[in-house]
Amino acid sequence: MDPEVRFGKPCVRGTRISVGDVLGFLASGMSVAEVVEEYPSLTAEDVFACLAYAADRETRTITLPAA
Repeated sequence: MDPEVRFGKPCVRGTRISVGDVLGFLASGMSVAEVVEEYPSLTAEDVFACLAYAADRETRTITLPAA
C-alpha cells in the first residue's frame, strides 16, 4: 500500500491494479485466466495472492456488538 497510489488502496505489486479491482473481476464471473488475459501485467499467482489477501483480512475482521 502506498498513499500516493490509488489513494492507499492495496495494489498488486508493481501495478496500479487494486486488490479490490481483482476481487471484483472474479466476483463478476471472470475466471483467473480471463483476468490475466485482460490485464497482461498480472499473473495467475497475483490473482491468487489477491484472494489470499482477502481471506487473511476476513480472519482479522472484528465484529462489534450493537449498542
